[in-house]
Amino acid sequence: MTGSLRRFLAHNAGRLTFLVTVVAAYSSELAVRDNPLQGPGALLLYLFGLAYLVIGLLALPRLDPDHGRWPIRLYFAVQLPLTAAILYLSRLSGFMSLIIFPLASNALELLPRRQAVVIWMILFATFVAINAALYGWLSALSNSPAVAAGILFVSVFTYFALSEREARAEVERLAAELRAANQKLREYAAQVEELATAKERNRLAREIHDSLGHYLTVINVQLEAAELLVPADPERAKAALGKAQSLAQEGLADVRRSVAALRADPVSGRPLPEAVADLVEESQAAGIVTKLAVRGQARPLPPQAELTLYRVTQEALTNVRKHARASRADLTLDYAATDRVCLVIVDNGIGAAETGGGFGLLGLRERVQLVGGQFVVHSSPGEGFSVDVQVPG
Repeated sequence: MTGSLRRFLAHNAGRLTFLVTVVAAYSSELAVRDNPLQGPGALLLYLFGLAYLVIGLLALPRLDPDHGRWPIRLYFAVQLPLTAAILYLSRLSGFMSLIIFPLASNALELLPRRQAVVIWMILFATFVAINAALYGWLSALSNSPAVAAGILFVSVFTYFALSEREARAEVERLAAELRAANQKLREYAAQVEELATAKERNRLAREIHDSLGHYLTVINVQLEAAELLVPADPERAKAALGKAQSLAQEGLADVRRSVAALRADPVSGRPLPEAVADLVEESQAAGIVTKLAVRGQARPLPPQAELTLYRVTQEALTNVRKHARASRADLTLDYAATDRVCLVIVDNGIGAAETGGGFGLLGLRERVQLVGGQFVVHSSPGEGFSVDVQVPG
């Protein structure tokens, strides 16, 4: 059976059953008549049967309990008298009692259970009354159990068919919801992937800016010092060149680590104050008086928090050398609080009216926010810069 035929039968099962039942009933009635048109009521019998069939075929697809009860009640108000007329005119010949069963099925499909039971009782009472009127109560009593069993069988069959239809509709609904959920999950996964890519790209940009910018700035300072010292003090110029070469090698190694592993961690394997002290020494070598004060007992922090504090120090001292025109910078690394570590960097440079900062300060702010910390910059013209950072730990 092809899919299209299966869908056709599923959507038209009620009408097909109605049609087959009525045709079977009238076929049995015609088979027992010598002359199908014999008798004054024969023409009415066929006209009523045709009306009964047409109304059933046309009305059933349009009746929906969710769209109002009155059309359904009107349907049974018309079909029940037609059923009684057909049974009486046919004199219950052949299997004409079959036309009762489509209405019994329709009642269960279209009406609440209690109202469906009322329709079944009306159908059964109609058959018994007509049978008794035509052939006496003895015949009615003997034939009524078969009709009652038929109504019960049709009702049970219809109930299971409706349950199966509802279950199939529920499965289709759940399958549609599952497809929609899977589509949303695919969309969310794509968004997460894009966000992760953007986040990693920004992180790598910060790493390269913080690390490479720092080394290039210090190297430039050493080269400028060497250029000035060559005529007067060749030995110190040579030392400055050696320092520049050493820093160039360190910077190159740092960039290689960032590109290869996307995570350069100069703090790994040693205490944070020791790593910061190296940055202070580099700043001292560049000609700026730089002092580090450590308050409280230094303790290990989460790796990302330590790296954040290191990068903040590195970028802040680089900015002091490049932009601040400062002669002094003071750093305070404060472990006094039990739930956080504070880093304060203050210089005596020219300051600025705006503290929005460029990419370097933006990258530092993002770093600190990613570890759940706070980043504050204070400055005013002629009063230097102050960077205040707090990270959990």
